[in-house]
Amino acid sequence: MQDHRSFLTGLFETAVAAADPRTALAPALPDHPKGRTVVIGLGKGAAQLAAAFEDLWDGPLSGVVVTRYGYATPCRHVTVMEAAHPVPDAAGLLATNALFDAVGGLTADDLVVALVCGGGSALLPAPPDGLTLDDEQALNRALLASGAPIGVMNAIRKHASRIKGGRLAAACAPARVVSLIVSDVPGDDPAQVASGPTVPDAVDAAAALRMIAAWDIALPGNVLDHIRSQASRAPHPDDACFARNEVRVVASARLSLEAAAQAARAQGIPAAILSDSIEGEARDIGFMHAAMAREIAARGRPFAAPVVLLSGGETTVTLRGDAGRGGRNTEFLLAFAHAIDGVAGVHALAADTDGIDGTEDNAGAFADGGTAGALRATGEDAMTRLGRNDAWGAFDAVGGLFVPGPTGTNVNDFRAVLIHDAAG
Repeated sequence: MQDHRSFLTGLFETAVAAADPRTALAPALPDHPKGRTVVIGLGKGAAQLAAAFEDLWDGPLSGVVVTRYGYATPCRHVTVMEAAHPVPDAAGLLATNALFDAVGGLTADDLVVALVCGGGSALLPAPPDGLTLDDEQALNRALLASGAPIGVMNAIRKHASRIKGGRLAAACAPARVVSLIVSDVPGDDPAQVASGPTVPDAVDAAAALRMIAAWDIALPGNVLDHIRSQASRAPHPDDACFARNEVRVVASARLSLEAAAQAARAQGIPAAILSDSIEGEARDIGFMHAAMAREIAARGRPFAAPVVLLSGGETTVTLRGDAGRGGRNTEFLLAFAHAIDGVAGVHALAADTDGIDGTEDNAGAFADGGTAGALRATGEDAMTRLGRNDAWGAFDAVGGLFVPGPTGTNVNDFRAVLIHDAAG
């Protein structure tokens, strides 16, 4: 246990492997149709899912999937397109149209396999009549800056779109749609993953407007007007066009955390999963994890050291003042580092399982009881960096960034906090 970073990295790799596309898809393949098989997909791991599906499927197929720039992998029969994340771009508009084209003119004998994972909300801009790509970009920026939880953001997004909220599945009718979903949302509600392009939900425009008011989200006026109009109505889950469709969650944070816990125990370190669905302000969740780590280190409660605490979910970051660089995992960890300043025997990794935290090339970062002091030695401090949302800059300054590269999957945040005695 002398190499704490290697131990924590191994747990991250185990969690990611549990969501490997081939492992996840193999037991969930649908029956073959009488007619065509069309594969559609979206999200940061969509290309890897499509490549795995091609290897597992023993019949003809065609289709289109959309992933983030730099996340593509070659497929033999499925066209892979790339677009921007987290703010949509014109390439995303082309990808949206390509997906609609791929499912046009199908019959009741055909099968559409939808491979859906996190990141799809931004990758498929589809402004309805009266709105533009600029409007959808402004909507995304407002939501990302609001600090609202992912469920709120997705509920609002799907009322200003031609593709979200089950609309893509409706366009597949009368073909049967089987959605194979890698969940990156707390609670694993499939309608929330990528704003549910193939899975409708019952959240109507009135509910979305209440969320906008409750979270004081400053949306562009024309977007707000659209949501208020009848034109924003999304299809209801009871609509007949969805009657033959199936939804299967094939990978999730829960399964990945359970795999990481098993890996820790195999190395003689007890593991406790706090939750796979933690939401809230990233820095506040960081302070909470740090308080628990201090309690264990000082008093041996609620767990005795050594122990590794595991958690997942999707926290949020409210932008304050002049924003720096970073994402929710580094923001979480910078708050954590500040709160364990000087505490021996505590080491942590927080990272996004897709390999990218925010807009930089790191998945997250490492921290321990010496991180805050090392940052002070550079002439900065953790709370100042937090004040301008510059967690990336803080960990870059102390050599704490974790950069595994794109992983090909996405089951959201992964946090591992190791507490042991100071000699361990």
